[in-house]
Amino acid sequence: MSIDKWIVLIGSTGLIGFIYWFFLGQKEKNSATTTDAQITVSDGYSPSTITVPVGIQTKLTFTRTDTNSCLEELIIPDLKIKKDLPLNTPVTVAITITSSGKYPFHCGMNMYHGQIIAK
Repeated sequence: MSIDKWIVLIGSTGLIGFIYWFFLGQKEKNSATTTDAQITVSDGYSPSTITVPVGIQTKLTFTRTDTNSCLEELIIPDLKIKKDLPLNTPVTVAITITSSGKYPFHCGMNMYHGQIIAK
């Protein structure tokens, strides 16, 4: 096998490995259970997964620093919450989840996602 074929073989194997790692290898980070979470809204939600206790009031404070108009609105469908997120202004949402499970949230256009895990 010639050197150019070896280079193509090694390069394509590396690219396949990178694609696998990027799309399939990243796992969701476990977050500690909290009753007061700070979420930065910039090119998505950070952290995107928040773990909260069941039956205890929790404060989620969202601060949008991204000018993207999609992120101007926060929607938590299962909890029937819809909030406007003004730029660089913290918005606190107080929730009390009564049953364990996953509660997804998203932006106004449903392009950016996060979730609340109640334990």
